[in-house]
Amino acid sequence: MRRSIDYHALEPDDLPLLDDGEDDERATPIAWNVAVSDDYVDAEPRVVLTIEEIGHAGYGLVAHLPPAMARRLRDALRRALREIGEDPGA
Repeated sequence: MRRSIDYHALEPDDLPLLDDGEDDERATPIAWNVAVSDDYVDAEPRVVLTIEEIGHAGYGLVAHLPPAMARRLRDALRRALREIGEDPGA
């Protein structure tokens, strides 16, 4: 089983300008995808997080996260949102 859950490619206006001395340099444009898969030898379902630089499909990083690690990532994202004063949601 493989199923895509969500995908987003950041638009140029979504990217912040970097404070590194370069003129108008923006953060790297990326796309991310969240999917689920159980196509493994152990047949255990995992959350699959893929992050790729836009224009370089197939060269990104893919994390195959067991449920406990996916929950840890979810918790870290919630804490990061709180840290910047945003509502972490449900």
